[in-house]
Amino acid sequence: MERDSRKIVKRLLADGFVLAGVRGSHHKFTRTEAAGVRVVIVPHPKKDLPLGTARAIARQAGWL
Repeated sequence: MERDSRKIVKRLLADGFVLAGVRGSHHKFTRTEAAGVRVVIVPHPKKDLPLGTARAIARQAGWL
């Protein structure tokens, strides 16, 4: 499981997510799907995300 926010952001962008906004250190990514809009919030830049946070991001992005 990837825990480096830079690599997570790269993967989100490669998967078709678009940066929708930034508030402080939190970056909001969105992707339109048939079922609606998928939203993922990533604390960035952060080298070592807690494992639970990394899992939650992966789940929200549809990777798990």
